[in-house]
Amino acid sequence: MTYDPRRFGAVMLRGHLKMLDAGMKNSRLSGTKILAKASELTGKKYKRGQYSIAIADLNNLIEELTNA
Repeated sequence: MTYDPRRFGAVMLRGHLKMLDAGMKNSRLSGTKILAKASELTGKKYKRGQYSIAIADLNNLIEELTNA
């Protein structure tokens, strides 16, 4: 498997979103900023607190990139 920066970014964002969904906060990146980055990768818009939807979309993107 070759290195794909989009896949790597999606995996990292998914992990961060899982932490936010569980209630853990990061002092440097707000939930809005993380959802904006997820929107860049998936092409979908997310409103505040829609972490589980973004996680599911990132899972689909990771699957697509892995199988490509």
